[in-house]
Amino acid sequence: MLAIERRREILARLGANGKVLVAELAKDFDVTEETIRRDLEKLDKEGLVSKTYGGAVSKHSSAIDLPYNVRESANVPQKQKIAQIIAGLIEDGERVMVDSSSTALYVIKKIKEKKNLTIITNSVKVLLELADKPDWTVLSTGGNLKKNALSLTGSSAEKMIHSYHVDTAICSCKGIDTELGITDSNENDSLIKQAMLHSAERRILALDAEKFDKKSFVKVCDFTDLDLIVTDSAPAERWIGFCEERSIGLIYENNSLK
Repeated sequence: MLAIERRREILARLGANGKVLVAELAKDFDVTEETIRRDLEKLDKEGLVSKTYGGAVSKHSSAIDLPYNVRESANVPQKQKIAQIIAGLIEDGERVMVDSSSTALYVIKKIKEKKNLTIITNSVKVLLELADKPDWTVLSTGGNLKKNALSLTGSSAEKMIHSYHVDTAICSCKGIDTELGITDSNENDSLIKQAMLHSAERRILALDAEKFDKKSFVKVCDFTDLDLIVTDSAPAERWIGFCEERSIGLIYENNSLK
C-alpha cells in the first residue's frame, strides 16, 4: 500500500471512529509504528487530525468532512454490497436522484446496464461517470462547486431539484440515531439531501452498518422521510424492530425486505 493510500484509510477510520491508535494501525497496515507516527504527523500538519499520545483524534469529531478521494476509497466492499442491493431495486426507465456521496457513485456504477434512466445529481463524479451513457438523460443540479467534495450545492441547486419529481431518491449520510434521526457533517449538503428526498416517490437511505448509532453535525431528516434503508450487514436487533415499528424497509446482504 502506498503512503498516500494508507493516510486516506487513516482519515476514513478517523471519520468513522473519531480516533486511531498507532499500535493498531501499524499492525493492520503491517508497517512500523514509526511509519504510522510520520503519517499522523503529516496529517496533523495538514490540519486534518490532532496527534495525541499513542495515536490521533479527528480534529472535527463527527462533523469531519473528508475529501472525496478519501471517502471513495474507504469501506469499498461495504459500498459495493449496498450498490448491488440498490441496483436490484431500480427498473429500466426510472427517474432517479442521487446525492454526491461516494456510496451513490458505487450505485451508479452498478446500474449502468439499466436502460433509459434519467439521473439528476449534484455529484461531479457521477456526471463524469455517466459521460459515456448516450441513452440516459443526465441532469446536473448546477450550483456552487464544493471543490473538496466534488459536489454542487447552494440555492440554485436546491431550486432545480425542487422543480422535478422523480421515482427514486438515493442519499447517504454520516450517521443515524433513533432519537436525533439522520445527520450529516455539512449544512449545504444536508439541504440538498432534504430537497432530493422531498422530490421523490421512493426515498432510499444508503449507508454502511458502522453509521448506525452515530451522530453528526447537521440534521438531514426524520425517519418519517424515508421508505427504505439499505446497508451492508445486519444492524443491532433493536434497529430491526425500530424500522419495523415505523414501516421502514430495511435491506442488507442475504436478507429479504423487512
